[in-house]
Amino acid sequence: MILGAPGSGKGTQGKLLAEHLRVPQVSTGELLRAAVKRGTPLGKQAKTYMDQGLLVPDEVILGLIREILDSRDAAGGVLMDGFPRTVPQAAAVDRVLADRKARVDRVLVLEVDEGELVNRLLGRAAKEGRSDDNLESIKQRLQVYHAQTAPLISYYERQGVVRRVPGMGQVEEIQVRMRAAAT
Repeated sequence: MILGAPGSGKGTQGKLLAEHLRVPQVSTGELLRAAVKRGTPLGKQAKTYMDQGLLVPDEVILGLIREILDSRDAAGGVLMDGFPRTVPQAAAVDRVLADRKARVDRVLVLEVDEGELVNRLLGRAAKEGRSDDNLESIKQRLQVYHAQTAPLISYYERQGVVRRVPGMGQVEEIQVRMRAAAT
């Protein structure tokens, strides 16, 4: 699992690490979009929420995670990115994994200075034209991260699976650190 604040590089590093480990990257957003595109029952259910601009309920997302965990591609494990975001979600993921006699065996926490996070997100907004990456929304997203997602680090530290990874530097340098922490 990869944890980190918005702009820390979770998506980029997760993709590279999943390729290196030869496991699927389970990104909640991508799971949702793929299920909607395929028209699966869970995808149709998720679409009703997404079309209304609402958050997809945890149970729907957990259903999608169950599907991927039961797939042949996930036989060697998965790399989770973007879910869970809260301690109750993490406990639910632990139950889903326990049903399959599995567990989260490593949580990589990408650590990046807050000023760098803001700069990265503002740069991404300029490059990609993302309206959700303006200074006000960035500050709000960082507050939400610190309030809701950062407590996951303590949750997983109690399980002894956290590895902190400095997330500053070039993508390749960070990936070397990610690979070392994943083993």
